[in-house]
Amino acid sequence: MNRAVTLMFSVAALLSLAACQSDNPYSASSAPLPPAPIQPAGHVDLSAYPAPTRDYGHYRSWSWANKQLPAGSAWASSEMISSALSNSLDRAGLRPVQTGKAADLLVSASVRLETRLRQSYDNGGVYYGAGSGYYDRYDRYGAYGSVPIVRTYQEEVAVVRVDFFDSRDGQPVWSGNAEALSGSDESGRSKALREAMNNALASYPPN
Repeated sequence: MNRAVTLMFSVAALLSLAACQSDNPYSASSAPLPPAPIQPAGHVDLSAYPAPTRDYGHYRSWSWANKQLPAGSAWASSEMISSALSNSLDRAGLRPVQTGKAADLLVSASVRLETRLRQSYDNGGVYYGAGSGYYDRYDRYGAYGSVPIVRTYQEEVAVVRVDFFDSRDGQPVWSGNAEALSGSDESGRSKALREAMNNALASYPPN
């Protein structure tokens, strides 16, 4: 009996050893480690925070962006546009940069003509009824009313746009635009430019 039991244990041990030496259907593999992040682990994402408040008091002088005057047109010459803008910049406390020094602001401007549709209302209108506040010969009370007349017409306006850029990094600082009725002669065009430029810069510096 003991010999039979010993034989059984021997057969089981041989089977276990054979199983261990058979091909393993699983294989181990190793993947390379991912590259280290470019930013350090303690890096703070500044894009998640609002941009710092800009100190507009720092800007005191200006010069033309790309060293070019605003483009002129048949309606207004480049010199006329630059003169109107220079006067408006002066009113805003910005002075042309002195020769040999770097400007705080780079300025560009554009002017274009556009057509606007306007409407006016004439309350005179067309009357109807027998009158107001009296009795006619048949003892009937009279009344009147009016229908307003709407008139549509076109106007040509000069639209100006002014852009400021920080001279240190080229980043946009501020922009403004406004419009004024275009004049029919040189004096009227000059007046329209001055009015539009002053209105465009009325909100500078921003609150």
